[in-house]
Amino acid sequence: MRGTNGVSLSAFIGLLALALPGTALAQTASADTSFFVTSVGSGKGADLGGLEGADRHCQTLAEAAGIRGKTWRAYLSTQAMGGATAINAKDRIGRGPWQNAKGTVIAKDVADLHSANNNLNKQTALTEKGTMVKGRGDQPNEHDILTGSQTDGTAFAGNQDMTCGNWTKSGADGAAMLGHHDRTGLDESPPAKSWNSSHASRGGCSQDALKGTGGAGLLYCFAAN
Repeated sequence: MRGTNGVSLSAFIGLLALALPGTALAQTASADTSFFVTSVGSGKGADLGGLEGADRHCQTLAEAAGIRGKTWRAYLSTQAMGGATAINAKDRIGRGPWQNAKGTVIAKDVADLHSANNNLNKQTALTEKGTMVKGRGDQPNEHDILTGSQTDGTAFAGNQDMTCGNWTKSGADGAAMLGHHDRTGLDESPPAKSWNSSHASRGGCSQDALKGTGGAGLLYCFAAN
């Protein structure tokens, strides 16, 4: 059967299958994916439910994208506050290597990840779905990624809160250290190019505060096994 424009019904159905998500022909993430940027945040700013809630967010998104059989960890540090021991982001993400949903290796190990040689940038820091995250120059800019970490992947010392209360705050108090997944900023200084320690959030830990500085409460997720 043909329509009025001459396209056969079977051809039309085929084109429709390509266009609609959830069909047999829709794109799926590679089962070998071991690194991604979350496609969405918690919706509560930097309140992620602590490290446990952040890890669960990574796990849920990965499994929804068809990436199974892996243990996921959010790249987040916590600080020594309230009697808690500080935790370094670099110590909780496994040994590597890590690759994105397209099979591109972003780092071969922890040392490589925290060196100038890593392959993490806007083109490679893909979501669990294999899509690019909006960066500087896009609308809206969402290149601020929550890390709470220094450039070497360690937690901040001292009393200044750089983790929004160890990822439990979503109000006007506190701040979180952010990285730029696209390695760009307002200038060409090294912090602006840092993927994990560019600047702190301004105006608190709420979703609106994170949006105001160029983010959406997104996380880096690494397969720890």
